Parts: sequence; C-alpha cells; structure tokens
Amino acid sequence: MDVDKDLQGVRMLGLKLPTDPRWVNLAEMDLEEILTDHAYCEQKAATSCISLIQAYPEYEELVRELAPIVTEEWGHFRSVLREMDKRGLKLGRQRKDEYVNKLLAFQKKGGSREDKLLEKLLICALIEARSCERFRLMSLHINDAELREFYHRFMISEAGHYRLFIELARKYFGEERVNPRWDAYLQREAEIMEELELRGDRMH
Repeated sequence: MDVDKDLQGVRMLGLKLPTDPRWVNLAEMDLEEILTDHAYCEQKAATSCISLIQAYPEYEELVRELAPIVTEEWGHFRSVLREMDKRGLKLGRQRKDEYVNKLLAFQKKGGSREDKLLEKLLICALIEARSCERFRLMSLHINDAELREFYHRFMISEAGHYRLFIELARKYFGEERVNPRWDAYLQREAEIMEELELRGDRMH
C-alpha cells in the first residue's frame, strides 16, 4: 500500500486523520457486508438532500444544486444493488451508523434555523469527504479490478459533493464564520475516527 499516496488524498480533502490501512483488507473479506453498508449510505445521502430542500426552500441555490444530487445519490444506491446482484450478494438490514451519530452529537444545540443549516451543511460535507477518502482507498487497493473502477467513479462523485456543501456554507455564511467551525468539525471527526472500532463492514 502506497502510504504517501493515501496521505495525499487525505490532505486534499482537509481530513486530519487517514483511514487505518487495514480497513480495505477487512472490507474486502466480506463484500456483502461492506456493499450493504455502502448502499444504505447512498440512500441516506439522498434523504439528507431531500430534507434540506424541504426545510430550506427559500435558499434557491441550495434547492437548485441539491435537487440533481438527490437523483444522483439514488442512482448510486441502485448501482450498488446492481453490483451486489451481479455477484450473487444480498442486501442486509440497515445498521446503526455510529460515525454519523457522533458527528450529529457535535452539532451546536439551539440557535436559529440559519445556525442549524450551517451545521447540517458542514456535517454533510464531512461525511462526503470521508466517503471520498474511503472510496479512494478501495479504488487503489482492493484486489478486484472491477470494484477498483467502480469505486473510482464513486470517489470522483463524492469529491464534487464535498466541495458543493462547503461552497454553499461559505456562500450563505461567509468564510469568517464557516472556517473556524469547519476546523472544529475536522478535529472532532479525527477524534471520532480514533474512538470507533475498526470494522470492515462499515463504510465509515
């Protein structure tokens, strides 16, 4: 495994802690489990965008930018299902997402609707960034050539989503407000990564 290349990917996304290099090997040991978790991650990403549109319809650019992502993320869900079908794998039950729950617990409590929007945009950006980093690892290090290409496509998509959420946050709230809070989220996310058990059946 090329550690320097993996660290470069982390720096590009602003993440403070790279994924443990053992994760890819663990994930590859049970593709049904990791693909099940991946499928539900895509479903939840679509749902999150729908919820933001419903909660903040007056933010016209947000609505305009997130509407196609809903379609894209649902298409990703279907792509994962097709990949599972092709391999004779079955979609399992949705699992508790400890990573996302810990990020949600870091949200500032109370505040205005606008305050809550900022928190939601930054959490979405962070989830997309970590997903992108892990998809990149899969695209570089998994043994299956078809899955490497599969995850390369997902990596490119997630990188675009990460940038979009950050750009929306900065457009609506300005860099002076966004950047310190984003740094705080990045620090907390690194702590969460250290707290969580390394599991090959979880995308995060």
